[in-house]
Amino acid sequence: MHLYNAWLPPLVAEETKRESESFAVVVRSVKEAWRPEDTESVYSTLKWISVLELFIKAKSEVSLENVKDLVEFGVEIFNASQNKLYAQVRWGSMIVKFLKKHGKKLSLRIHWRPLYDTLMRTHFKRNTGPEGWRLRQRHFETVTSLVRSCRRFFIAGSDYDIWAEFRSFMENPWHNSSFEGSGFLRLFLSMNFENEDFYTSDRIKDFVDLWNSIPNCQFWDIQWASIIARCIKNCKSIDWECFLPALFTRYLNMFEVPVSTGNGAYPYPLDVPRNTRFLFSSKNGTPARAIAKSIVFLLKPGSSAPVHFERLVYLLEQYYHPSNGGRWTYSLERLLRYLVISFQKRLQHEQLKDDKQVDLSLGKLERSSFVKATLKLIDRGQYSKTETLSETVAVATSVLAYVEPSLVLPFIASRFQLALETMTATHQLKTAVTSVAYVGRALFLASLLPSTLKEELHTVDSFMDVVAISLSNALLGMDANDPPKTLATMQLIGSIFSNLILAGDNEDAPLFLQSLALSEWLDEFFCRLFSLLQHLEPTSVTNDGVQTPITSGTFLVEDTPYYFCMLEVLLGKLSKPLFNQALKKISRFVNTNILPGATAEVGLLCCACVHSNPEDSAINLIKPLLQSVTSSLQGTPTYDFCRKESSSSTKATLSPALETAVEYHLKVLAIAISYAGPQLLYHKDELKEAIASAFQAPSWKVNGAGDHVLRSLLGSLVLYYPIEQYKSLPFQPGTSILEEWDCSKTENDSFFPKWHIPGEEELSFASELLDCHFQAALEDLIAICQTKTHVDAGNEKEHLKVTLLRIYSSLQGVMSCLPEMRPSLGSTDQDYKFFLIAGAVGSPVGSAELRERAAEQVHVACRYLLKERSDDSILLILIIRIIHALANYGSLEFEDWLNHVQAWKLESASIIEPPCNFITSSHARAKRRPRWALIDKTYMHNTWRSSQSSYHKFRADTRLSPSEHMVPLMDDLVKLSLHNYETVRSHATRSLAKMLKRYPPFIAKSVVIMTQHLSNPKTPEHVVLGSCAVLSMKTVLGHMTTDATSLSSFVTGLLASSHHESLKAQKAITELFVKYNIHFSGISRGFFKNSENLGDAAGFEDLVSKITSLSFDTSSMHWRYNLMANRILLLLILSYRNCSSVSEKLLSQTTGHFLQNLKSQLPQSRMLAISALNSLLQGASHKVNGQELRNPSINPREKMNLSIGILSQIIEEENFFNETLNCLSHVHVISDSDISASKGSHGASSFQSVTDKAITYFYFDFSASWPRTPNWMSSFGGHTFYSSFAKIFKRLAQECGTPVLHAIPRALEGFSGSKERAKQCVAAEALAGILHSDIDGLSEAWDSWMKFQLEKLIIAPAVESIPEWAACIRYAVTGKGKYGTRIPLLRQRILNCLARDLPQTVASNVVAKRYSFLSVALVEISPQKMSAEELEFLEKLLEELLDNMSHSSAQVREAVGVTLSILCSNIRLFTTYISKDPKKGEDNVMIKSLQTEGWAKLLIERASESAINIQNSSQLESMETSCDLYENGLTDNEAKTDIRRMEMLFHFIISSLKSGRSSFLLDLIVGLLYSVISLQETSDKDLSTLAKAAFELLKWKILPRPFLENAVSVILSSVNDPNWRTRSASLSYIRTFMYRHTFLLSVSEKVQIWNSIEKLLVDNQVEVREHAAGVLASLMKAGDEELSAVFRDHAFSEAQSIIRKRKQRKSGSDQSTASIHGAVLALAASVLSSPYDMPSWLPDHVTLLARFMTEPSPIKSTVTKAVAEFRRTHADTWNIQKDLFSEEQLEVLADTSSSSSYFA
Repeated sequence: MHLYNAWLPPLVAEETKRESESFAVVVRSVKEAWRPEDTESVYSTLKWISVLELFIKAKSEVSLENVKDLVEFGVEIFNASQNKLYAQVRWGSMIVKFLKKHGKKLSLRIHWRPLYDTLMRTHFKRNTGPEGWRLRQRHFETVTSLVRSCRRFFIAGSDYDIWAEFRSFMENPWHNSSFEGSGFLRLFLSMNFENEDFYTSDRIKDFVDLWNSIPNCQFWDIQWASIIARCIKNCKSIDWECFLPALFTRYLNMFEVPVSTGNGAYPYPLDVPRNTRFLFSSKNGTPARAIAKSIVFLLKPGSSAPVHFERLVYLLEQYYHPSNGGRWTYSLERLLRYLVISFQKRLQHEQLKDDKQVDLSLGKLERSSFVKATLKLIDRGQYSKTETLSETVAVATSVLAYVEPSLVLPFIASRFQLALETMTATHQLKTAVTSVAYVGRALFLASLLPSTLKEELHTVDSFMDVVAISLSNALLGMDANDPPKTLATMQLIGSIFSNLILAGDNEDAPLFLQSLALSEWLDEFFCRLFSLLQHLEPTSVTNDGVQTPITSGTFLVEDTPYYFCMLEVLLGKLSKPLFNQALKKISRFVNTNILPGATAEVGLLCCACVHSNPEDSAINLIKPLLQSVTSSLQGTPTYDFCRKESSSSTKATLSPALETAVEYHLKVLAIAISYAGPQLLYHKDELKEAIASAFQAPSWKVNGAGDHVLRSLLGSLVLYYPIEQYKSLPFQPGTSILEEWDCSKTENDSFFPKWHIPGEEELSFASELLDCHFQAALEDLIAICQTKTHVDAGNEKEHLKVTLLRIYSSLQGVMSCLPEMRPSLGSTDQDYKFFLIAGAVGSPVGSAELRERAAEQVHVACRYLLKERSDDSILLILIIRIIHALANYGSLEFEDWLNHVQAWKLESASIIEPPCNFITSSHARAKRRPRWALIDKTYMHNTWRSSQSSYHKFRADTRLSPSEHMVPLMDDLVKLSLHNYETVRSHATRSLAKMLKRYPPFIAKSVVIMTQHLSNPKTPEHVVLGSCAVLSMKTVLGHMTTDATSLSSFVTGLLASSHHESLKAQKAITELFVKYNIHFSGISRGFFKNSENLGDAAGFEDLVSKITSLSFDTSSMHWRYNLMANRILLLLILSYRNCSSVSEKLLSQTTGHFLQNLKSQLPQSRMLAISALNSLLQGASHKVNGQELRNPSINPREKMNLSIGILSQIIEEENFFNETLNCLSHVHVISDSDISASKGSHGASSFQSVTDKAITYFYFDFSASWPRTPNWMSSFGGHTFYSSFAKIFKRLAQECGTPVLHAIPRALEGFSGSKERAKQCVAAEALAGILHSDIDGLSEAWDSWMKFQLEKLIIAPAVESIPEWAACIRYAVTGKGKYGTRIPLLRQRILNCLARDLPQTVASNVVAKRYSFLSVALVEISPQKMSAEELEFLEKLLEELLDNMSHSSAQVREAVGVTLSILCSNIRLFTTYISKDPKKGEDNVMIKSLQTEGWAKLLIERASESAINIQNSSQLESMETSCDLYENGLTDNEAKTDIRRMEMLFHFIISSLKSGRSSFLLDLIVGLLYSVISLQETSDKDLSTLAKAAFELLKWKILPRPFLENAVSVILSSVNDPNWRTRSASLSYIRTFMYRHTFLLSVSEKVQIWNSIEKLLVDNQVEVREHAAGVLASLMKAGDEELSAVFRDHAFSEAQSIIRKRKQRKSGSDQSTASIHGAVLALAASVLSSPYDMPSWLPDHVTLLARFMTEPSPIKSTVTKAVAEFRRTHADTWNIQKDLFSEEQLEVLADTSSSSSYFA
């Protein structure tokens, strides 16, 4: 049994044993409710879902056999409920919960294919259903989490099938199906034991190659990093060593951090379609979790992974430093967080496993190396300005302290000491205190180990000193002006005392915990605490409304539970003498101070005392408080409601000072007595008197405080709550002073908590109070309402207020201890006992009759108030609260639990001991907590159980119906929810919502009432607002899915509500409608079949005809209602379309209706028509490739005739297309910047408000978005080309055939030649749709008019509409099918048309336009499956492009570069596929010629020639030689040709890097690397700008082998280039190149590069020397420790020898300035390579550097800058670090600065 159930109050714990049986009954009932032959019966099973989920939340012991049955049955229902999204969401999420809880113990066999089919059918199909996007979103999330939960049960061989299914998605890496494929692979691959044989080294190589095929795409990286991480964790047989360099290179580069001065983010990340990004989203948006998981599971004995991990840490640690924060901090924080979480999980799994595999498990060595590396990140991030990072660091140290205390605890101790000595910033001290609080227990455990173990762990005795120092310093942290520090301090104190069994009564305890020291500490503690309380200021304004809040709203109680926990723990752990000392001080403070600003804080202080020791505290605290209340109120005026009133009597009042004092004392008393229990019986009379006088006092504030006392008193008497919660178990002499912490997953029978079980006397006292304040008050209430005893209205109001308040506090006090109203039983069995789960909040008091009688009397009072006092909101809100407490049985407990859960969400790491504890070598199954925390969680668990134990009564048993006393109360709430005061309405609606949720039979009645109000023209505004609020409840909206009558009256009422003039009413109606859309979950089938069963409500056919007539009415109705009518019509039709018996006529008429609406004068209706037609037009009738028909039972010909008949009539109307295109052109809002708001499938819609958009753009467009290839070309703007418009024309052509082809040409011709760009946009969309429609007669239409139309467009001079026509061509040639591999009918003809030569006379912009058209067409070709015609076309085009490389127009050169990059990458991908299947290319001459790749050699050769020529010509130019003829024979013309060719090649590089196609062109990129580096600075500015742009992108490129070797040789040669600018540029490249490839480069390659840079330190160009030093400094930070040490030693000895020579010669040296400067720069590089630490070599190096201060410039400036930078980065910790310098060294440093005192 779970600990929380075993520890429940004895009576409840006993009852829990029946839950297993009750679960079996529920499972049986669910199975009976489902009838496989009737899929609609799934709705009758839904009521059981929340009942089943109860057993999970209740942590019940249930039979695994039943769970297995339920899960298998659930999966069956899930798969059978296609198109019922809501049912699938409910069942799916329930299965997930059961698998999460019991999955590890079950053995199931689940097939993956049905789950995949559900996903495809619902979210990836062309026509999605009518369901609202919120529901679709939930559905997708549910299905994906269901797959994740089920995949461990996939049958053997599943992974082979999954790979076979999704591998084909990724054949073309430049198609969006690749992204979907990777998402599906990540989701479905099971990696379970049954499928282990699927994973081999070759398979992993395939994965890594696929990952490398798309660079710079975060989405792609996240998918593959996650797949690889799961492989590493689950596939133990694979040897990962060969993959480590590639993987760590990936991991390093996925954190986009600024290297050197570079940008922190890749400038052109590959964009993934919004839908795909949304569907396969990652919770964090960063790959950090997968990376951390991979690293942790790669660690194993003998592996090189730890070395790689250390290198990764070296490279990333600098970005954790507070001064290096930025956009990247979030992903780095996540990395640290998940490293520690994954490490902890792995350790826990290995420690608790029986069969430990030593070769795979983490040993001592691996653990310490991991912790050592992680500590570097912790050290840098500890004082981060980003709060999440500093919090993560603190939690990480607390976990790692238990793993490797010998490393972590000294680190924490030294950091804390440092914070106390040097840090002044508040956030730093707060962080330091928090860190100690989090490792408090680890410090204790390590200090109290036996001496032998201490030596093993290398722990020191000073740890206890850290606790002592932190405890004494903590007192200084309590400051009313510094909340964060104060709360951290309280957390620390709570943490330290939670560890102790008893404080102050143990001679074995350390000195600071013995009685004398603690006594002094307590005095100081309370002194500071009282001072803090006196200076507190409440943050919230006091509320004079219905009830005064008990909390005063200061930071101590508002945000976190630390204050109360600290007091409870501290006072609970003190020995008797120390407690008495504390009690005395507290008593004196409470009884002598009145602090209205800290009421709750003082109350909690008293409460903690009473909880620890009720006997003494009652005498010292409760009694004086009671006396002060009664004495204060003695002799003061009172309400005398019995006295006959005279009109002249003056109103009695209390003085403000007295009122404040009494209110304060009562509220403190109310909190203090919460857990006093039986002690209160000794003060019975005083309490009764105090409460009575409080209710009689003529002050609403005092009455409110009396309410708190009564409520608290009743609770204290009748409820179950733990007592002695904070006291440890009895102390045994000789045992440790530390309390044993426990975890909730172990059954600890001996440690049962003590509960307060109400005794007879307490229950009789409670009954007495109920008689006095509940029954008597109810009688008073009836008397006031029926006999009208008061003359004065004011007096009556006061009497009513106090009476209602008494009733309300009585109900709140006893909660569900007052038995529930008896349900009306359908059968005669009156002794029926209902049982689902056990739960009771306390002992029963009173009877069900009492609650029923109260319900009757409250109903009478409510009617009276609504009639006589409907303008008094306070009274009405009180009555609503009373109805809520009476009718919603258990909801008060639920609210209590909810509030407490919020507090537990902030549960601090200071009271958690991780499962793995290597200090004491004891490991648990879960986190361990102190006993008091476990008891607290048990207490809350009991509260939750009591709220739920009878909540589902009416769902689980159909024989039960709500008590007849409930109905009048429900009617009252309905009336109150339509009240004219908004506060009253909102209170009533909230209570009504809870009632309707529990008693579904009430919903139908409410819907009818509310919809009648909507359709009634005389309904006032406030009633409309109230009705909309009730109708928009999720419970009500969900009810309409199954209840046809409610749906019909809702729709009718909504559409008939247009006569309400008020803006508020209209807004509420629109919001209701939008909410209905968003949550729409379909319509019951019964609605379409049985219209006669609906009574008065309209049936389906009537409703459709009614709505159709409404939606045509554009004159008399507001346009929004026209829109609503159309929208509802669409919802009805789309739901109807899924039925078995569908009237095709009705569907065709509706489609025709929306087609007509394209010409509507209302912009919004046009937008909706577009959405509608995209769903309704099936577009299969005239397709050339077979007939994909919707309903095979109907004769295709007949169906076609039906729709063609209706649609063709519309199309053939005169001017139909002209008018339609004209109307649609108005939707295109072309802004000046040519970038409109929407990139998606719909119009810019800038004229639409958010609400209108919610109605028109109704479903989340999950279907494949267009374009189906990534967008990256500037020539393809396409933001004004709306693919959903093109789709309509395409589907229209497919549905109606040739009539469209005959009717549209004239309109198209007019529009495509129009001067208005919007009209050209529409023409482009219409033409694109028709070109792509593939229907009979299309080829003839192409020959007759389309070809000429396209030719005309190509040579048209208009520039601004190029993006739209480019998009049109792209749409027309887009491949069909899931992977885009089916070739459209006209693709080759369109390509041939584009390939025709242009007339010689055309302008260069037309040439460029043709190339951009060609480039967008090439993007859409699927390279892996090209036809012979396409290959021929590519070969011809390649020749043409190579001839045009040096075209005279820059615009054309750019277009040629882009087109060439696409064409070459397409050829490469094609030849890659051919090489895998050699048979294909054997006979084909063309394929062989493409495989020889002459074009690649030609490009590289020409680039090298041109680069050398340009450099030579630049040098000649700078020597001012004649411009006409160069000495080497190059003419000016040839030079221009070289520059142009180079420009084109730079465009080629930029394009291939931007487009993500570079993975297939790496040889070319490396071949052009020298050109890019060497042409950064030339006389031709345009060329240099392009070279720099290419250079910036190249810095991000990761080169695999063998291209890496070539790149290294290019770099080594460019470093020695004669041109100094080239040398400098190559240094810039080396800096990022070395960072990105640090794991891939061999040692010899690194040594070569280091040596070549070292040589540049003595370069004759000063800029190159300084640049080389900067690069070396950053290389030394990268963790190549051996290379760095060699370099440092060499630099130091070199500099020393120079100084020595100087001393010997004294006169001038024979060394050149360059060589001395080089030596100084090497020394400066060493110093700057360690910006924050002080390694042992650094003092000598920096001092030696300072000795060169007297040298001439540039040496002097180098020294000055380096020393200044050293000072800046070491300023924070200089006070401590300066101790590492000798006096002489400090003097030398001081001489370098004018402010010499700094280093003194």
